[in-house]
Amino acid sequence: MYYPMFYDPTYILVLIGVVLSMIASHNVQSTFEKYSHVQAFSGLTGAQAAKMILERNGINNVRVQGIAGNLTDNYVPSQKVLNLSQSTINSTSIAAIGVAAHECGHAIQDAKGYYPLVLTRTISPLCAIASKLSIPLIIFGFIISMTSLIQIGIIAFAVAISIQLLTLPVEFDASRRAVQTLAEYGMVNDNELNGIKAVLKAAALTYVAAAASSVLQLLRLVLLTQGRGRRRR
Repeated sequence: MYYPMFYDPTYILVLIGVVLSMIASHNVQSTFEKYSHVQAFSGLTGAQAAKMILERNGINNVRVQGIAGNLTDNYVPSQKVLNLSQSTINSTSIAAIGVAAHECGHAIQDAKGYYPLVLTRTISPLCAIASKLSIPLIIFGFIISMTSLIQIGIIAFAVAISIQLLTLPVEFDASRRAVQTLAEYGMVNDNELNGIKAVLKAAALTYVAAAASSVLQLLRLVLLTQGRGRRRR
């Protein structure tokens, strides 16, 4: 099929991915903002909640510390460090407690040897290398008209984004552990737990949107390669 110069119908896949990511980002920001104004009856800060959860799970080798930014919270398994952002560490909101509990969920996964987390850590270096090589290989393949090089680049891109897909069960499980832990320890009441679930669901959807965007980009690269092959015949 012939398309006018500079017209690429597959670019719609990129736009869909961008829109999905924008919607997910707006949703998590607005949801966190909403519940950041709801104070927990316990009066616990994000840092206090995190330390309590870790202690009650027998995890004594994880350090809780602050990190710059908002919603930049993360757990670093290799360093045994739980980083809480400025919007979480000293806040007594249910949003802050939910986010802190989610990161503790990752620490609990690490302590228990949760396989999907172990797998993502294992393949992370390979995915990083594949990510750096994929696009240059694809671009160079198009420049020199070498289909095999383009295909290698696409395979590298698929390897690179595989970690995003593997991250999904890790994130969902961490949120499940967070909700379960907060309920078991009575750190929040039922109404607060519903708010925390909303925050964690919104956060999880950002990972879903990112993974979907990458898969759509992979599909676009495959379609472009197939289209190029048909034009050469």
